[in-house]
Amino acid sequence: MRRKLVEICGVDTSELKTLGEEEKRELLVRAQAGDLAARDELTMGNLRLVLSVIQRFNPKNESIDDLFQVGCLGLLKAIDNFNLEMEVRFSTYAVPMIIGEIRRYQRDNNAVRVARSIRDLAYRALQAK
Repeated sequence: MRRKLVEICGVDTSELKTLGEEEKRELLVRAQAGDLAARDELTMGNLRLVLSVIQRFNPKNESIDDLFQVGCLGLLKAIDNFNLEMEVRFSTYAVPMIIGEIRRYQRDNNAVRVARSIRDLAYRALQAK
C-alpha cells in the first residue's frame, strides 16, 4: 500500500529514505572531505528530520514550503559544522541548528521589529505578574 503523498517543494515525502547511524557517519566523513555526492545523499537522507522539526512550528504568514527550505539550510549548516570526534548522534546536533534557522527566519521576516531590550522587559513583567 502506498503511503499518502505529501509534496513539499517538489519533494515527494512518502519516497524519502532514512539513513542508519553508521551510514550517516560514513557520509559525513566523505562530505566533510569535500565529496558533494555524499553531501547530497546525506541531505536527502535527513529530509524527514527537517519535516519532523517544521511540524513543531505553526506557520502564521509563512508557507510550509518556506519553512522546509529554511530548515534545509539549517540541515546543510549542520552537515558542514558537525564534529565527528564528539560522541553524539548527528540528529542531536542537527535539530537545534534547524530550529535556530527557522526561528531566525521567522524573527527576521516579521513585519514589526521589537527591540531585544523591550522583549526582555516584557518577559520580566510577565514573570513578575
